[in-house]
Amino acid sequence: MKTRLSTNKLLMGFALLSFTQQSFAMETSYLPVSVTKTFEEIKKEDVKNKPMLMEKHMKLLNERYNLTEKVDPKATMSGGKPLPVGPTVKLKSGTSWENLSGMSPEEIKEKGLFPYLPLPHVVPESGGLVVSPKQLENHPELERFDMEFDLPDAYLPEFPPPMYLISRPDLGDVTGGEEITINNYFEKLNGILTPLQLDGLRLLVTPVAQQQFNVTGDRKADKAQDAVSCFTCHVNGHTSGVFHLNPDNRPQMTRFRIDTPTLRGVNVQHFFGSKRAIRSLVDFSEIEAKTAYFDGDPVIGHKKGARRFTREEVGAMAAMQNMLAFPPAPKLGIDGRLDPKKANDSELRGEKLFDKNCASCHPAPYYTDNSAHDLKVERFYKGRPEGLIKTFALRGLKDSPPYLHDGRLLTIEDTVEFFNLVLELKLKEEEKKDLVAFLRTL
Repeated sequence: MKTRLSTNKLLMGFALLSFTQQSFAMETSYLPVSVTKTFEEIKKEDVKNKPMLMEKHMKLLNERYNLTEKVDPKATMSGGKPLPVGPTVKLKSGTSWENLSGMSPEEIKEKGLFPYLPLPHVVPESGGLVVSPKQLENHPELERFDMEFDLPDAYLPEFPPPMYLISRPDLGDVTGGEEITINNYFEKLNGILTPLQLDGLRLLVTPVAQQQFNVTGDRKADKAQDAVSCFTCHVNGHTSGVFHLNPDNRPQMTRFRIDTPTLRGVNVQHFFGSKRAIRSLVDFSEIEAKTAYFDGDPVIGHKKGARRFTREEVGAMAAMQNMLAFPPAPKLGIDGRLDPKKANDSELRGEKLFDKNCASCHPAPYYTDNSAHDLKVERFYKGRPEGLIKTFALRGLKDSPPYLHDGRLLTIEDTVEFFNLVLELKLKEEEKKDLVAFLRTL
């Protein structure tokens, strides 16, 4: 009897230990380092699960948004791509924007009517970098076998985007309509950039290892390769709409999707990272390669081959990034304000509305206060607090859909509707149209 009791206690102890380890594994800050399955086994399982996961995710998106690609051919991004038009979000049956605007945050939350819930990653359990079909046409090596991109091309930046230089505004777009890569950067920019800047550009376009694209057996690409550069996400120093998960919190399932921001105008920024936690562009360039490339885990970075840049190298990378200019804004004066001789009545009315309701966080000339703010969006829906969000510069806004940190706002119209609710502005329809008209001029 004693032996049986001891055995039962031992088994219970093992069971408890096993449960504790599993619980810890679910909530640990670190990604699994030791992978027990082969690459072939992992891929087979991912390929099998992909249709189900994509169907589930796209069902969610189609419940939230009208993804029919609607554009304004008369209004374009800097490179000529028509601007997407919204709002794209679907309101609950029987609800209107006017109704919502008249409700309190508590009432909207209680009735479950808030239309702009956080946009989830396609597969949040795995997370990681996902690129659009347009970009895959140029870079098939970036295709993942476990998931696909989810937003239509109309709601993404143009590919490839123009690149403008602070040092040479007279040249306009210096790319000639091409994507700058390791194969053409020298011929395109030699004689335009300084030697230090040119070397920084070389480093920014050189493919290195990344969490999903590397030589290990737990990658998400067919080929073992180093395939991701800084300009993979920040094509031509801008953005291509690549998304992943924010590196700033754990456990895994609490992490928000994050849309890649533009690098245009980083010379005017004082803090970097999604939570404004990094204090210099040099440090940001170094930390990005060591951690963000590996879903925010430096341990995995060591395993998968993180590139260890020297301080001289990250200094050169920062020097190049500081040359990336905002796109031209012909209707703005040298103070970043509308020129009354060039702007129409709607744009001028929109500027006055912006000054009254938005300029405290987004002041001219660059339309950022270089800070971060907690919008407390959880006032409107049942979910965990989103916390601080950095104040993005609004110069060049029309070139950078989708909007907000997670890309949940597919158009400028959606952005205006979101902030009209969150800031409780109670704008009229014509006022919202005027605000959109102004934002397009930036």
